[in-house]
Amino acid sequence: MDSRDKDAILKTVPQKGFFGHPKGLSTLFFTEFWERFSYYGMRAILLFYMYYEVTDGGLGIDQTTANSIMAIYGSLVYMSGIIGGWIADRILGMNRTVFYGGVLIMLGHIILALPGGFTALLVSMLFIVIGTGLLKPNVGGMVGELYSKKDPRRDSGFSIYYMGINMGGFIAPFIVGTIGQTYNFHLGFAIAAVGMFAGLVVYLLSRKKYFGLAGLQVPNPLSGEEKRKTTKIITLAVIVLAIIGWAGVTGGWLTIERVIFSISILGVIIPTVYFITMYRSPKTTADERSRLLAYIPLFVAAMMFWAIQEQGSNILATYANERTQLSFAGIEIQSSWFQSLNPLFIVMLAPVFAWLWVKLGDRQPSTPQKFSFGLIFAGLSFIVMIFPAVFNGTESLVSPLWLVLSFFLVVLGELCLSPVGLSASTKLAPAAFAAQMMSLWNLSNASAQAINAQVVRFYSVDTEVIYFGVIGGIAILLGIVLLLIAPKLKRFMRGIN
Repeated sequence: MDSRDKDAILKTVPQKGFFGHPKGLSTLFFTEFWERFSYYGMRAILLFYMYYEVTDGGLGIDQTTANSIMAIYGSLVYMSGIIGGWIADRILGMNRTVFYGGVLIMLGHIILALPGGFTALLVSMLFIVIGTGLLKPNVGGMVGELYSKKDPRRDSGFSIYYMGINMGGFIAPFIVGTIGQTYNFHLGFAIAAVGMFAGLVVYLLSRKKYFGLAGLQVPNPLSGEEKRKTTKIITLAVIVLAIIGWAGVTGGWLTIERVIFSISILGVIIPTVYFITMYRSPKTTADERSRLLAYIPLFVAAMMFWAIQEQGSNILATYANERTQLSFAGIEIQSSWFQSLNPLFIVMLAPVFAWLWVKLGDRQPSTPQKFSFGLIFAGLSFIVMIFPAVFNGTESLVSPLWLVLSFFLVVLGELCLSPVGLSASTKLAPAAFAAQMMSLWNLSNASAQAINAQVVRFYSVDTEVIYFGVIGGIAILLGIVLLLIAPKLKRFMRGIN
């Protein structure tokens, strides 16, 4: 019996080496733990690095532009997942795609750790965006590859994996954030690089031993002709983009603001094309078209939700640094620490929500109703940020508990909407577009952040009350409208709850 046969047996025989789960889950758990540690650690200080003065170790970028760059950065990370899924499906397989993604992420952090200025920032972003796009969707797919379709441990395995994501995100701001803000930003980015390196070491040392054949196969490999055609298209695209970039920079018309605006437009166009393609396809049945129509309001609701939730890393991070009393109960707080609140509350509350939906059974709210609750909680998370300015004006620093409350409320909304959205995307997807529907769901976040790149420009201390009030009010209003039309959407779902 050769090694491939042994690996195949290992893949089909249930293994119980990591909390009663396949040993490969431990590899993916720690790989994603360290990847999230590196990403959230970097993100916790990146905004401050951009807009702090050069004398304070930053780049001295205008604060509004820095907030827009953060939003576009997040948008591109989610958009790149489409590329990562395609490469895994057609060229490399998930196993190798995850590894190469981790290498690119690590290189991106290393570049940030070097004092290379704004150019180094852009190059590092390119590496991290592409690397995260390769790694993020495929490492989750690898978890599924460890189990048979009928393995009862499958859902539990994803829950354990999800804990790894949030544990990495929780710890990172305390370590990377503290070192980056207290000592040196570049040293903080270097620690993020070390975190990704640790994840790669774990992955390399154990993937052959624990994964078997999981993720090695290329599901839909390119034919020889397709490879040649794809190579030509990619080469031509790179050359054209390089020429446009060179001409734009030397000619002075390709500014960072115009790049941001162009990506914001793409954030709206790409999901629109997805919807039209799926709806008009001859492979889509009448029932599936009806379900797609029901999915559109859910997609819009998700965009509105993520538009608020993702501002935790830019607008609320700015608020934490500029408007918040950074001492509490005798403890000095770093403004980057607030980025740990989201993963902390998710770890605490996710089991509660999972229990609640099981407990309610058939009496639980429908998918559109859960989406509406998610929007209302998100809206409230912004509405509460009005009160410090109303009570004390915008001249004095506010209690950090206001930010804690805001992050808590938006997590309540996230747990109503995010897991349900993933489930609804799989159930409402046309059979011919099952994979693309998951990409479309991720685009709800990408589109939200692309739009945010323009919206965050309206934030300032002077517009604080209007900013939080208008955005929060729109979210609550949309949530109420969605609640009212929920029965009609349920009919359009054609038997899907």
